[in-house]
Amino acid sequence: MKVTGYRTLRTVHCWGRPVGDANGVVARGVTEVPVLLVETDGGLTGVGLGAHTDAHRIFPAIDGQDPRAVTALYDRMLARTFKSGHAGTTFGTIGAFDMALWDLKAKMADEPLWRTLGAADRFVPGYASGLDIALDDEELVTLYSRWAELGFTGAKIKGGLDTERDIRRLSAVAEVLRANTRSPAMMLDVNETWGRHQAVRLLARIEDRVELAWIEEPVRRWDVKGNRAVGRAARTAVASGENLTGLEQFRPLLAADALQVVQTAGVWGITHFLRVATLAHGHDLPVSPVGYDANPLAHAAAAAPNHLVTEVQDTTTPVGLTVDQVIADGGIVLGDTPGLGITVDEAAVAEPDDSAGWSHTDGPHVRPSGAGLRLVPERGPAGRAVGGTAPGAPGSADRLPRSERTERESTP
Repeated sequence: MKVTGYRTLRTVHCWGRPVGDANGVVARGVTEVPVLLVETDGGLTGVGLGAHTDAHRIFPAIDGQDPRAVTALYDRMLARTFKSGHAGTTFGTIGAFDMALWDLKAKMADEPLWRTLGAADRFVPGYASGLDIALDDEELVTLYSRWAELGFTGAKIKGGLDTERDIRRLSAVAEVLRANTRSPAMMLDVNETWGRHQAVRLLARIEDRVELAWIEEPVRRWDVKGNRAVGRAARTAVASGENLTGLEQFRPLLAADALQVVQTAGVWGITHFLRVATLAHGHDLPVSPVGYDANPLAHAAAAAPNHLVTEVQDTTTPVGLTVDQVIADGGIVLGDTPGLGITVDEAAVAEPDDSAGWSHTDGPHVRPSGAGLRLVPERGPAGRAVGGTAPGAPGSADRLPRSERTERESTP
């Protein structure tokens, strides 16, 4: 069987609530989901998820090839970009093709991918993560009460703009999860919004009040000395890596013992996850993939000997996609459908409009000018809404009356 072509689709994920982090918020709660379909001459189609804007550039590396050679094809795709580099959207495109090739490889073997990869157990331990910074405290408790009903014992809260707010919300969610365990695993993700001048000080304030399992992306992803300094000063682990592309970006951090939990993005592909997991395993470190629509890395996580826990962001799936998995017992229960278990109903796919998207100019994938440069907390509702900046959001101070701006800037 040979690869013969590809097609691209876009659908949407309807969260039913605002989603975002310290960098910004998608207020409508509707985000785009790019879908890549890889076709073969044998009638099978592979499904890959994630942005793939460089597909026309990458596809020649796999055109006419046998999908079963997926790891070799991964290196062929990397080799095709070696002059210009493979970061950013190029790496995402390689990841989407890689995901589709692994889907095909398992479909050709007529087995779920977790079997193809050698996993013995279909259950993948998870933690709840609501991308929840825009929710008020009551909405936050309601959201995580639903996660508690599904057996989750750990949760990750988005924060980093106001430590008192973060402490209050971490404590509230921990109380909800005590229905399942006397000692919930609580994580805080600040999405690189702290500078080195803040990270140790603010984390110490939080740790005095809340026990954390890890602090995620406390400083910039590539800041070896900064991440190491946080890890040395903190009682909790430092987790990072979801925005790193290629092993060459992980090596300096692991060599310096700057991370204690190694993460990978859900859209960088199966091979990338497996290689990062092996690198982390060689340093006696656990690996933890971050969440994405349909949880495509769960199959690979099931096969990784050092897998710690997988982020689960929602219990619903994008419009037009059906996934053979169940969220239950505090994790993901993978099914027996061959491949990734993702079925695409092209007739039902919903084309996103211009307002649906992570990369809107006020969205969480656009770094605000104040990130890493604050001395005092941001006040009020956190995050910036699509189509405008919410009060108390990064970058909103210059839109306030001068008297209110002065009062806020003097807040200790």
